[in-house]
Amino acid sequence: MAEFWADWGLLAYLAAAAWAFFEGETFVLLAAAAGQATGLINPWFLMISVWIGSFLGDQLWFTLGQRYGVRALRKLPAAERKVAKALRFLERYGTLFVLTFRFVYGVRNVASAACGIAGMKHSRFAILNFIAAGLWAGSFVAAGWYAVAWLGEEYTSYALMGIGALVVCFLAYKVVRLWRRPSAPVQAPELPPVARAQEFSRPPSEKGVTKGATLKRVAI
Repeated sequence: MAEFWADWGLLAYLAAAAWAFFEGETFVLLAAAAGQATGLINPWFLMISVWIGSFLGDQLWFTLGQRYGVRALRKLPAAERKVAKALRFLERYGTLFVLTFRFVYGVRNVASAACGIAGMKHSRFAILNFIAAGLWAGSFVAAGWYAVAWLGEEYTSYALMGIGALVVCFLAYKVVRLWRRPSAPVQAPELPPVARAQEFSRPPSEKGVTKGATLKRVAI
């Protein structure tokens, strides 16, 4: 990681932003740890880079979910189940879920799309998403940075190797599970309605539509 930054300089921060656009917890931890150990990576630049990348990535997924989510999910049963779970969390926790879904395993990748499907106002999601991306970026940069200071370089290396081993085992488990999955299609559960849909703004074309009709719009 340190060699990558030494070779690419400022362009490495753009790579960090691009990585965070899709995912990036492990990358951020490694980069922050390398910055503490070598002094080649500025933690503030790193945090701002992954903050922006993560924010833009989830804005894109929100927009796609708002425009195409329900139709697209009919072709993706696995994603449909995850979105149903995310909608339940959104119904129960509201704003708190939007601020913390980056830390929730199992719904992280579909939570933004679920907010779009639920009909959340674009401006409201953008504000919450910007705050949430900052919390996420700051947390993981700080975790990687202070891990070296607390554990020392040697023990940090052992910790990172342990994380790497866990990631490999997890990926192997997912591959085996996918390989052993029956060929018959699995009926996905129906997406639940959002009980507090009135909290979200409806598009102008739906003004005057009854609450029941609005709830039906977000259900498959």
